[in-house]
Amino acid sequence: MNLDVNVGMIDKIARISVGTLLVILAIMGTGTPWTWIGIVPIITGLAGRCPAYSLFGINTCNIGKK
Repeated sequence: MNLDVNVGMIDKIARISVGTLLVILAIMGTGTPWTWIGIVPIITGLAGRCPAYSLFGINTCNIGKK
């Protein structure tokens, strides 16, 4: 299994921002229980790795590209 980074900087910022917004909405009670899904993009953004990207062969990170 390849555990290389596949999430680029802009992608990380977007994931963390959107995930944080969703979690804040969940904490405030203004969203549905599904807003807790914001935890997933926060984790993948901080880790720099997205399992779905690996599955589909997507890589938004410039590091290691030829």
